[in-house]
Amino acid sequence: MTEAVRLIKKYPNRRLYDTRTSTYITVVDVKELVLKHEEFRVVDAKSGDDLTRSILLQIILEEEAGGTPMFSSDILAQMIRFYGNAMQGMMGQYLENNISAFTDMQKKLQEQATSLYGVNNPAMSKDMWAQFLNFQGPAMQSMMGTYVEQSQKMFHQMQESIQEQTRKVFTGFQLPGQEAPEKAVEKKK
Repeated sequence: MTEAVRLIKKYPNRRLYDTRTSTYITVVDVKELVLKHEEFRVVDAKSGDDLTRSILLQIILEEEAGGTPMFSSDILAQMIRFYGNAMQGMMGQYLENNISAFTDMQKKLQEQATSLYGVNNPAMSKDMWAQFLNFQGPAMQSMMGTYVEQSQKMFHQMQESIQEQTRKVFTGFQLPGQEAPEKAVEKKK
């Protein structure tokens, strides 16, 4: 019986050691594990600290540097602005949910293509998928545009709801530079 999560140790010399295969591996090999949907954890060999996220970020950085980047400078700047913001925790969950929904949609489209065309050959499936996307490109873009708009609206509604709840919670408190709530009510009369 194999262990559920593959353990990879990172040594001070920056080498990665796969404890399952008892071999040294590269970041490219770790990327292959991700693509194969294998669960793994990267830990510092000395301290035991979890380094999985930093290795995944390194893979993303290398992918962004070579070829066509997925993230524009604007989107990266917007993501950076969420750090330290009250919405930081919610933004991570929001992005995770959206990527999960997109992945589910992609899986369903692949299943439909497989059932329609009966393609199980990965190389042929990739070609068929490319042809399908070329043919369905405008419809896919429209669908994704609608999805993004709905997602934005949902996020704005969530923000407004939080702001309204915050106003209700802090109604009785006088904030610096503002009148006491009772005086503001008296002025309205």
